[in-house]
Amino acid sequence: MFKAIVLEETDGKVEAALQELEDSRLPGFAGAGGVTVAVEYTTLNYKDGMVLNGIGRLVRAYPHVPGIDFAGTVEASDHPDYAPGDRVILTGWRVGESTWGGHAQKARVKGDWLVPLPEGLTTRRAMALGTAGFTAMLAVMALEDHGVTPDKGEILVTGAAGGVGSVATSVLAALGHRVAASTGRAETHDYLNSLGAETIIAREELSEPNKRPLESERWAGCIDAVGGTTLARVLAQTRLHGSVAAVGLAGGTALETTVLPFLLRGVNLLGIDSATCPRPRRRAAWARLAADLPMDQLDAMTSEAGLAELLDLGGKILKGQIRGRTVVDVNG
Repeated sequence: MFKAIVLEETDGKVEAALQELEDSRLPGFAGAGGVTVAVEYTTLNYKDGMVLNGIGRLVRAYPHVPGIDFAGTVEASDHPDYAPGDRVILTGWRVGESTWGGHAQKARVKGDWLVPLPEGLTTRRAMALGTAGFTAMLAVMALEDHGVTPDKGEILVTGAAGGVGSVATSVLAALGHRVAASTGRAETHDYLNSLGAETIIAREELSEPNKRPLESERWAGCIDAVGGTTLARVLAQTRLHGSVAAVGLAGGTALETTVLPFLLRGVNLLGIDSATCPRPRRRAAWARLAADLPMDQLDAMTSEAGLAELLDLGGKILKGQIRGRTVVDVNG
């Protein structure tokens, strides 16, 4: 038996409850290298909040166990790369959406979706990072791949007080970049400064529609977690041959811009897909997180909750009421 958050749909309404389930309820991957993991920690991402509240039709089959991330110890394995006792991480692959996820004490997934826990990380810290931290590092790596180095100029992080933004701010500052952090929450200014942000940009400065297709050049690069009007403004302000990594849509999915930033300044708009990131890139990103992220800052940006508290926290993250990262002790 194991405890799990279980979603049920009745007359189009999704309700969540903490239940106790038999191991036989776990999904099967017969002949496909399935691995059963004794989950130690999971976390809360924006997408988890959507799933927990039945938003966006991300889940099509109920009952369902949410949770797009988890870390723990292999309990049983039909995969050649993993054996009982191995420590592993799961992020992405639509786990927690199309198959049962990690908001539970046990999970069973395809072994190809897992990565080994890198040296220097605990399962708790891995889930303090989760998809948010993993996505932030993929964005940093994408900027580096396109020549954005500390000597090129200031880097903007939008939605900086959230999970992706917090990790991105900390990593970029640790790598020597001058970071400007954009937020709409005045109470987070000291927090962002403590992560290494040199400048705080009010959300309102970027939320108005473009006045001109090209504005004064400012940003050598950006990690944007907002999308919408904010992303359009950032593109218009990005410097010659700069790059913008798009990682989120908290401000909307529409993008009203022109081709001028791309044609006249050679700006690169880089899409970051963390869900189906190939395994070699995935392992490299986790290794970089273990090496480049100041762990004292990760601990400072992390709060801890129990499994049952997800029922309340899922709504709060959608309202922008969660700062930094939330790690969930499924056995606590």
